[in-house]
Amino acid sequence: MSTAISPTAYNYKVVRQFAIMTVVWGILGMGLGVFIASQLVWPQLNLDLPWTSFGRLRPLHTNLVIFAFGGCALFGTSYYVVQRTCQTRLISDSMAAFTFWGWQAVIVGALITLPMGYTTTKEYAELEWPLAILLAIVWVTYGLVFFGTIVKRKTKHIYVGNWFYGAFIVVTAMLHIVNHISLPVSLFKSYSAYAGATDAMIQWWYGHNAVGFFLTTGFLGMMYYFVPKQAERPIYSYRLSIVHFWALITLYIWAGPHHLHYTALPDWAQSLGMVMSIILLAPSWGGMINGMMTLSGAWHKLRTDPILRFLVVSLAFYGMSTFEGPMMAIKTVTSLSHYPDWTIGHVHAGALGWVAMISIGAVYHMIPRLYGRAQMHSVGLINAHFWLATIGTVLYIASMWVNGITQGLMWRAINDDGTLTYSFVEALQASHPGYIVRALGGAFFASGMLLMAYNVFRTVRAANPVEADEAAKIVVVGAH
Repeated sequence: MSTAISPTAYNYKVVRQFAIMTVVWGILGMGLGVFIASQLVWPQLNLDLPWTSFGRLRPLHTNLVIFAFGGCALFGTSYYVVQRTCQTRLISDSMAAFTFWGWQAVIVGALITLPMGYTTTKEYAELEWPLAILLAIVWVTYGLVFFGTIVKRKTKHIYVGNWFYGAFIVVTAMLHIVNHISLPVSLFKSYSAYAGATDAMIQWWYGHNAVGFFLTTGFLGMMYYFVPKQAERPIYSYRLSIVHFWALITLYIWAGPHHLHYTALPDWAQSLGMVMSIILLAPSWGGMINGMMTLSGAWHKLRTDPILRFLVVSLAFYGMSTFEGPMMAIKTVTSLSHYPDWTIGHVHAGALGWVAMISIGAVYHMIPRLYGRAQMHSVGLINAHFWLATIGTVLYIASMWVNGITQGLMWRAINDDGTLTYSFVEALQASHPGYIVRALGGAFFASGMLLMAYNVFRTVRAANPVEADEAAKIVVVGAH
């Protein structure tokens, strides 16, 4: 195997910044999640203040965990992966730096405006128009950095992980810009350019694909790099990864209408969303199987490598939630599952089990390499974090499944004379134990993030970033 000296090291500075902020925003976002989960157990925690009410803090929680925690993980890993697989430095250090500081500015803007009640009221798209414009500018810059780096690559081949990252960047830009077209009436208030059922359809085309492209396709790019690297095995089937890519991006974009069953949306559009959602099971499981089978001959490593355990268990949760999603898209299932807590459980099977766990595994993989260390400060702490995360996720999902089915059955129960068997308050009382378990599960998961922060801090404090940058100048040809 020959080695070549690159004239410039990779740009690890921006990757380090995003990796550290992934941990910081993870703690804040998940901590806030535990707080609002506790508000549903103890309503006094709303504090009788408008800006600390559940209705204001819940969209802040979703924005922090999706765009702050998940977004920083995607920025950081994509910049890391694209440089290493293309064997070239990011095309522009200043543009990369702008994406970091611009993204943090958007998140700080969300931290200020959402508790104040400034919101478009659109799920996952709550940020008002000035912040939405800044986000779009940052995102387009991100696309220029990413694709510009691919254009100047030293390798002939574009690794499959970069295809997933690329699709996630392009489609997220399209979704964000189209859904946020609005008419501003003041600095903090705007009205959607669309109306009625059209507005709902565009919102859920955006909303489901925030899941489909931001929270799935981008993280699959992460999976296709970090699982083979950590397992020290080639991806199980490169052909399957290509089929997986094209099938996923062809089908996912159509699934949004399953959020609008039994609404004013035309029935044909609802049915199309349902059918596409069911077919989507095939490419989703194709990717999950490809990741799992990469461990062929390396399963024994799970005994001693908690980072690999994070990555593999995330794939198991991905497989589970991408079976559950198509099932819940069926109209008869939706009639029971849509409004109760079952949907909350499904979302967190993907959010905690898939997105957070693969992000955590990827950050644990990167940090030592970014800071010139042989490994993280403490493998034992990673192990403890893994069990806190896994137990926390299972408690969360199971409690919401039980709550959701209980609520759905109680709400639809009817007496012989046609009156409702249970009042809403009775269903709420039946849900209370589940809310306690959910808060406990969230606390487990969030406490694991505190262990991670300490572990990262100790690793970084003992680090030599200059050594890492020097090591990055040595590119092993053909080995990524």
